Amino acid sequence: MLQIFLTHLQGYKKVAVRAPILMVLEVICELLLPLVMARIVDVAIPSENVTYIFQLGGAMLLLAGVSMACGVLGSKYASYASQGFGGNLRQALFDKVQTFSFADIDRFSSASLITRMTNDVNAMTMMLAMGLRMLVRAPVMLVAALIISITLNAKLALVLAVVIPVMAVIIAFIMKVCTKLFEAMQKKIDSLNNTLQENLVAIRVVKAFVRAGYERTKFKKANDELMEAALNVGLKIIAIMPIMMLCMNGATIAVVFFGGRMVMEGSFLLGDLQAFINYIFQILMSVMMVAMSLLQLSRAQACAHRINEVLNTEPDIEDTVESQTAALPAPKGQVEFKDVSFKYVATGTGDDVLSHISFTVQPGQFVAIVGGTGVGKSSLVNLIPRFYDVTGGAILVDGKDVRDYPLEELRARIGMVLQNNVLFSGTIRENLLWGRPDATEEEMIQAAKDAQAYDFIMALPNGFDTHMEQGGVNVSGGQKQRLCIARAMLRKPAILILDDSTSAVDSATEAAIRESFQKNLAGTTVIIIAQRISSVQYADEILVLDDDHIAGQGTHEELLASNPIYQEIYQSQQEGVAE
Repeated sequence: MLQIFLTHLQGYKKVAVRAPILMVLEVICELLLPLVMARIVDVAIPSENVTYIFQLGGAMLLLAGVSMACGVLGSKYASYASQGFGGNLRQALFDKVQTFSFADIDRFSSASLITRMTNDVNAMTMMLAMGLRMLVRAPVMLVAALIISITLNAKLALVLAVVIPVMAVIIAFIMKVCTKLFEAMQKKIDSLNNTLQENLVAIRVVKAFVRAGYERTKFKKANDELMEAALNVGLKIIAIMPIMMLCMNGATIAVVFFGGRMVMEGSFLLGDLQAFINYIFQILMSVMMVAMSLLQLSRAQACAHRINEVLNTEPDIEDTVESQTAALPAPKGQVEFKDVSFKYVATGTGDDVLSHISFTVQPGQFVAIVGGTGVGKSSLVNLIPRFYDVTGGAILVDGKDVRDYPLEELRARIGMVLQNNVLFSGTIRENLLWGRPDATEEEMIQAAKDAQAYDFIMALPNGFDTHMEQGGVNVSGGQKQRLCIARAMLRKPAILILDDSTSAVDSATEAAIRESFQKNLAGTTVIIIAQRISSVQYADEILVLDDDHIAGQGTHEELLASNPIYQEIYQSQQEGVAE
């Protein structure tokens, strides 16, 4: 955990050093106050020296003022340092996640990553703020006050030799128990966030199927589990307060009893007893502050472990040193699968989703992939831009293994319209320019026209400057698909992949989009996944996937004459049309 603090305090180390220095100065001023007060009681008042009383009183005011100034400035610098650290750590986590492959995201889950970047980082930030203040102030106060107390009366200080070890044992025991409980609580927060995120993303489905009651029950279960985990920790933490107060009050009574007898015997001055009691309070309060800080530390430790899991994860897919310097072929759009096998490692099933797949797509070809649900069509195209890596065989783009490309260069050659159409909050213009930020206005308009999106865009109140809500919820499914296609076409890629990306548009619009591919992306290799035969029958080649392998390959006419699976898909759709 210390390594995290040291690493991510860049730019804030100076203020982080100032905070504890000021806290130490504050403690020194506070420790001097009881000694000055004792001087007033034992010397100035008995001698009836009013001038001396005012001088000592002025010194006390000065010490109090300096103490307050140091405390305020120390808190200010601690806040600057902790919030700066939190910002750096969140940025480091976000930057790390951007390097993750789909497999890495699957392993952590998006909800858990959100929790780690928010809740866990906040716990670390609070720990640093507390550490720069309490964890500096309390030990310094404890040690210094203890030394002064022993100097004032070593016999009376023996009370602390009994009380402090008892408090230390209690604190150590509670810390040991709470560290594991905090880890469990953070996992419950992950679970709650996952449930909430899933519900909000799929809220339209929930309402369509009238499943709000089920979702409430599911959320209540996750919420109750988090509440129980938090209570489990909280009840153990609050137990520390009455125990500490009992020790503190017991120590105070013992000091007053034995110290009072010493005063009556004349072996101890009244002012010194009063100062000693003040130091006892400061010592025991310091122990309590250390206890609370250490409990916060135990939670921060659990959070640090979870944060380190992300920061120390080596991305499943990343550039190699060789790929950074390798000579790259000119982008033509050839794609070759050579005995490719693939399985999702995160599932742990060990079953291949794709097995021994081999085919070649020539530059400029229009290739379609069809097959039943769950046969691996999306998995196959996701391997081309290396969203996942093959577990066997190789994929070549323009004759070079995709693993030998720099990721940025590989993906720059590919335009992708995913099965789940994603639009970002912002204007339509901003969303389209994701495809190519340096595109001209004319190129953007042409891409919108090619994707058959221009007319509906211009019918909107602000045209291309119309604001899109998160996820594109203020446009229809078909409009969203066309915007995503326009975004990919604006990229002018060597390879364009459409994963069931025209399912929400009518056949006439789909035909117009397909025609625009031939007209304006003539040299681009197009790979399309589709469910409708009408979407693929004009393809140069059609691949039929079935149970992890290619069950057929050819043109529409060839497959219709020879492939039973393709015939079955065609017949079922023809019957649907006839009906």
